Amino acid sequence: MSTVSLRLPNFLHKEVKNIAKEEGISINQFIATALAEKMSALRTEEYLEQRAARGDRNKFDRALSKVGNNHPLDEKDIAVK
Repeated sequence: MSTVSLRLPNFLHKEVKNIAKEEGISINQFIATALAEKMSALRTEEYLEQRAARGDRNKFDRALSKVGNNHPLDEKDIAVK
């Protein structure tokens, strides 16, 4: 595990302290979780951009043509068991 020295504006430190207390976690855990969530969001965006770059409009159109004239079902048409 690594140690990082972090400088926060007073208002931000106060807010993080309050939220962490409300959540019943340490400030360290709150910041680590927030950082992990942000990194995940950025990596997901990067992944989707890479997938989109590999997309092929012709393949999409061929796949979509197999659907035919079927329309999505309304919720009332779906039997729930």
